[in-house]
Amino acid sequence: MGKTDKKDSKFFDNRELSWIKFEHRVLNEAKDKNTPVLERLKFVSITSSNLDEFFMVRVASLMDMEHAKYNKKDIAGMTPSEQLHAIAAETHALVREQYRIYNKTLLPLLRKEGIRIIDHFEDLNEAQAQYVDTYFREQVYPVLTPMAVDASRPFPLVRNKTLNIAALIRSKNPDSKLQQGSREDLEFATVQVPSVLPRLIPLPNESGDRHTFILLEQIIEKNIGQLYLNYDVVCAYPYRIMRNADLSFDEDEAADLLKEIQKQLVKRQWGEVIRLEIEDKADPALRKALSKQLGVREESIYAIPGPIDFTFLMKLYGLEGCEELRQKPFEPQQNPRIAPGTDIFSEIKKGDIFLFHPFETFDPVVDFIKQAATDPDVLAIKQTLYRVSGHSPIIAALALAAENGKQVTVLVELKARFDEENNIVWAQKLEKAGCHVIYGLVGLKTHCKIALVVRREGDAITRYVHLGTGNYNDSTAKLYTDCGMLTCSESYGEDATAVFNMLSGYSEPAGWNKLIVAPIWLRDRFLSLIRRESENARAGKRAVIVAKMNSLCDKEIIEQLYEASAQGVEIFLIVRGICCLRAGIPGVSDRIHVMSIVGTYLEHSRIFFFYNNGQEDIYMSSADWMPRNLDRRVEILFPVEDEELKMRIKHILDVLLQDNLKAYVMRPDGSYVRRNRRSSRAFSSQQAFCEEAVKQAPEATEQWRGRRFLPIWALDEENNEE
Repeated sequence: MGKTDKKDSKFFDNRELSWIKFEHRVLNEAKDKNTPVLERLKFVSITSSNLDEFFMVRVASLMDMEHAKYNKKDIAGMTPSEQLHAIAAETHALVREQYRIYNKTLLPLLRKEGIRIIDHFEDLNEAQAQYVDTYFREQVYPVLTPMAVDASRPFPLVRNKTLNIAALIRSKNPDSKLQQGSREDLEFATVQVPSVLPRLIPLPNESGDRHTFILLEQIIEKNIGQLYLNYDVVCAYPYRIMRNADLSFDEDEAADLLKEIQKQLVKRQWGEVIRLEIEDKADPALRKALSKQLGVREESIYAIPGPIDFTFLMKLYGLEGCEELRQKPFEPQQNPRIAPGTDIFSEIKKGDIFLFHPFETFDPVVDFIKQAATDPDVLAIKQTLYRVSGHSPIIAALALAAENGKQVTVLVELKARFDEENNIVWAQKLEKAGCHVIYGLVGLKTHCKIALVVRREGDAITRYVHLGTGNYNDSTAKLYTDCGMLTCSESYGEDATAVFNMLSGYSEPAGWNKLIVAPIWLRDRFLSLIRRESENARAGKRAVIVAKMNSLCDKEIIEQLYEASAQGVEIFLIVRGICCLRAGIPGVSDRIHVMSIVGTYLEHSRIFFFYNNGQEDIYMSSADWMPRNLDRRVEILFPVEDEELKMRIKHILDVLLQDNLKAYVMRPDGSYVRRNRRSSRAFSSQQAFCEEAVKQAPEATEQWRGRRFLPIWALDEENNEE
């Protein structure tokens, strides 16, 4: 037999189709009977929100390629046009599954719990109908702007992602010779459902119900005749469009990056329409008129059998008085090394500190900046910001530090997608406070998570550094799993200074002590680490790679993993979302095992383990194994060298690999199935981490000594269940 060509496209999955598989895994959580109903609603809402962003960015980008007649094939051998057709088929199937779960399972469960969402006006009792009419007259009608389309009034701009109602209307006093009642005398009209009003409108309850709601668009639809008094409304149905929201501009030609991005944000509302959602019962003439005016291809029209845009379900999730219909929220625990009120700099001096969110509170990261802002011995604070929360305590602390006379340098990445506007506001606030603000680098996104505090201690200067896998966002830190490290090691401090000098002054250091930085050095380091395991395996030594990340789609990395597998390296990949690698293919990836964990928290941390002939090298990073992270972003990979911290991280990887409750495994054809738990007790890694966080004591590292590490579990199909 000839040598297998591991570069053959048949051994790779398309990035976009792999993402849709991930969305199916998220949606599967809405089907889990062991999950409370409001939690299940949340997963339906999440898939809807994710799908919106997918269309606005990924599908939009492919459409741009198609328009430009760009026919280069992707990693899986598909042209942009082929990808668009495949995506359309898969996303239509995903949406059908969304609404099947909602209509057939979740709505009946809600009604059983006394929560009703009115489907039809006929279901309103007399008191509710009167309430709806009054609400429309007093609250809704004054806000609406009905628009008709005719020779003197062109088709209006329909804003991106807004919910609208389209109607076919007929004049009550036609001045033409057209036969009254014919299809030719119909006119098109549209009205935007106002986003300033709540979409879920509570109604007077019937006896026995806890909550009764009607959707705002149904109230408008019921009363739409009042908007067109000189017309008869033949039909009216809600619809929504998605536009190309992928910002594109020449950074080299932009004299002012901030102003250019502000200008591009406005253009998002004018982008090409790439998706049309319309109620499935809509009149064919209305659907045809909309698709013609908007220029939407047929496969981009989604007939929706229920409420359009499920993101409103997050409002239901927070209903008061329904605590038993949600999981009991977990309270992040204190880090055993940093109790409230602790002098954080004194504690870091004792040794490196590992942080594990959201199982441990994000407070130490906030306190690190807060204490630095008011400490008279602190001379300077430098930090990168990619995505921050709406009322960020870190932003407030940085501003306070500048006001206190400290040298504060902040790199705010303006190109963080869909956070551009928010980041512009924070950047301007920091500038007003006296901070030196850098607006990212031309041609690159700064995605690394690093903070540096420079402190005078006696006659010496000590540099304290925080490095993390996730954003400096106190809100998402309660929802995403991430890791971080606080250190005052001189070698890390020197490297941190070099990073900020590189970002602010474009001065490339001659070398690095510990950090590996993209886009120049990171790809080569990952490839060399993988090749070293291959060499050890060829020499008959034990060779193991464990890598946890969000996405894996870099072709060169995948090819090296295939080669490592062929040489005998055991490879365990914990990849939450996109994975273009195929696991378990004979002769290609026999020793590669891929799993994805979808649970209460979004798995966001990036951890990389290389056995290295028993030396066990461990790294954490802000980067995934994707071309954009390795080649087009500023990212940091940092080693963990403290033995206690290494032990802790190995334990975390061990727990993740044992998950059989929220874990899916990949089969050789690229499909995923749930881990088999018939032969063992159900085990959730996230639940285990919650329990461990509660039990922790200052000497908690003792509990990780002697723990089993890296179980080699079988992944053949017969041992897994659908």
